[in-house]
Amino acid sequence: MTSSPGYFQAHLRPSKSRSKSWPAIVAYLARWVPPSARVLEVGAGYCEFINRIPARKRCALDISDEVRRHAGPGVDVVVADLSRCQAFEPAGFEAIFASNLFEHLDPEAVERALRWTLDRLAPGGRLICMQPNFRYAYRFYFDDYTHRSVYSHVSFPALLRAAGFGIVHLEKRFLPYSHECVPLAVPRFLVSLYLRSPWRPFAHQMLVIAEKPGA
Repeated sequence: MTSSPGYFQAHLRPSKSRSKSWPAIVAYLARWVPPSARVLEVGAGYCEFINRIPARKRCALDISDEVRRHAGPGVDVVVADLSRCQAFEPAGFEAIFASNLFEHLDPEAVERALRWTLDRLAPGGRLICMQPNFRYAYRFYFDDYTHRSVYSHVSFPALLRAAGFGIVHLEKRFLPYSHECVPLAVPRFLVSLYLRSPWRPFAHQMLVIAEKPGA
């Protein structure tokens, strides 16, 4: 995440559609996160995922101090740069979640961040990533001035494999690029139906689940 205070106002304004869609998204993703897991969300922002995921331990990491305002009860917050954070011990998490994070980093920083993430995951632990898929989002990908790296459903899994992960699940069309692209201020059950559907109109983001070897 960017550290600029204006970024939240420019690109991450509070949204009723976001708050209504995230419960269904978290319910969909929970199949890859055991309730006994220790879970970390990196680039946590509004903490939409970490506030809702059932887990034994929940932590939020972001470079912006804004994260402190949004973390819910029981969520431990650390404000730091991901690749330089020393707050978490190696193999300390069974799941790490990142939503729309790695495209904001320069390629060298992405490599450092993935090494950091692999080190903090326990053997068999999972990295759950939601990312813009450039294959489908190219028309508005750089409308966000903080985007630094470009990934597709082909290149991003390849990057994760090169970093030492195994790929356990891939959905090249997962969700719309943003809540501004398609209004998602709809009941949770409709979002759940969308996620269960094989046909997902306006889906410009991908979902990639990667795993640290050695379970």
